[in-house]
Amino acid sequence: MEAVRAGATPPSSDSARLARAAREGDRAAFGELYSRYARMVHGILLARVPRRQVDDLRRLDGLRNPDAFGPWLAMITRNRAADHFRRGPEEASELPDHLPGAPHPEGEALAVLAAIRRLPEAYQEPLILRLVEGMTGPEIAARTGLTAGSVRVNLHRGMQMLRERLGKEVAS
Repeated sequence: MEAVRAGATPPSSDSARLARAAREGDRAAFGELYSRYARMVHGILLARVPRRQVDDLRRLDGLRNPDAFGPWLAMITRNRAADHFRRGPEEASELPDHLPGAPHPEGEALAVLAAIRRLPEAYQEPLILRLVEGMTGPEIAARTGLTAGSVRVNLHRGMQMLRERLGKEVAS
C-alpha cells in the first residue's frame, strides 16, 4: 500500500474537529466519526482477517494529530489485523469455502472475498472498500490517506485481476 502522504487530510478538517472532540469525551462526535469511518475499518479488517474476527476499534488515545484521523485509523486497523496473525493459529478454523450442499448466495460472496484475499495486498483493501462497503474511489482516498490516483489505479488493476481469477475458477 502507498504510504500515507503528509497533508493527505486538510488541516482543521471536519474530521479533525470531531476527532479532537471525541478524544475529549464528546460521545456525539465519536458517533459521527464512527458513522463516517466504520465502513473503512470493517473493509480493511475484512481484507485481512477471518470474517468472524472483524470487530470495532474504539481507542482514540493514540491519536496525536487529529488532522490525520482517517489515515491514522486505517493504520491502526491494519496493525490490529497483523496482530491477529502474530498471535498464532486459532483454536477453531473457518469452514472451507467448498462444502457439499445447495448453492447459496452467501457462498458466492465468500468465494469472491476469498479471491480478493488472494490478490496482491495493494488491491485487497480498495476492492473490499469499494465492492463490500460501497465506498467510492474519492471516499476511499479521503478516508485512508491514499492519493485519488493510487486508489483509481488499484481499483482498476484489482478488478482486472479479480475478473481473471474468477473466470478461471468458474472454468475449472
